[in-house]
Amino acid sequence: MNLHRLSLFVRVVDEGGFTAAARALGLPKSAVSQAVSRLERELGVSLLHRSSRAVTVTDAGATLHRSAAPALRALDDAEHAVTDAQGPLRGLVRLTAPVEVATRLLERHLARFLLENPGVRIELSLTTRVVDLAEEGIDLAVRGGPVVDEGLVARRLGVHDAGLFASPEYLRRRGTPRRVAQLAEHDCVVYRATAGRTTWTLSSKRKVERVEVPARLGVDQFGYILAAVRDGVGIGLLPLFMGEPEVLERKLVRVLPSHSLRAKPLHLLYPAGRYLSRPVAALRDCLLAALGP
Repeated sequence: MNLHRLSLFVRVVDEGGFTAAARALGLPKSAVSQAVSRLERELGVSLLHRSSRAVTVTDAGATLHRSAAPALRALDDAEHAVTDAQGPLRGLVRLTAPVEVATRLLERHLARFLLENPGVRIELSLTTRVVDLAEEGIDLAVRGGPVVDEGLVARRLGVHDAGLFASPEYLRRRGTPRRVAQLAEHDCVVYRATAGRTTWTLSSKRKVERVEVPARLGVDQFGYILAAVRDGVGIGLLPLFMGEPEVLERKLVRVLPSHSLRAKPLHLLYPAGRYLSRPVAALRDCLLAALGP
């Protein structure tokens, strides 16, 4: 089997068509199409269904792609392992993280890393979506919560608890709650409210307390919650790394400071059993040193 033609077929499947694959490879579309056709003749099977609207994979094509793609990646990794071994760091790192984590926790460390390594580029995708690292070609991911994918290596970046915050103007207008139960009488800005209410579970040194609070505003993005709390809409539950800098700037006040929401751990993830280029490994080590437990 011709490995060049096989690699072009895999790229067509990965990119979703001949046009996208040719553009990514910098080749004429006709050359890519002819190479895949020759591969089909070599194997004596049809690998792709072609139509004027789309290119889809046949059962035989899916089987070949499933087996060949990891092998071709392994060959590519082997090549990089040799060529990367010497000289300054150079290359691309693809990283994904939630918006708030990237802007509040990672930004300063990424900037320092780029300044120290001028030959490295970073593509940062900001999303709360659970990204398939292997499928989307992502090198590193920062993600909260438990890791259930056995195909990923998970390195702990610590636990970032959440606390209650409000603006000084809101507290002057509505008063400051002194007990957890009093939160039920206040306007609250909550993450993903259900039917206009949500339950907060707050821990102190002495006990764990639950309170159902009304959602004056429910939203699925912590940056918006921070802005709304700062504008005096209500009391919000925010990660401490977002709320505490606002307290230092006197824009927010910590409410019930002895209580917090025990957060899920934050992890740095990367594919198991896959060669990490020197830039990827260096960025991994940088983030673990800066944010690790």
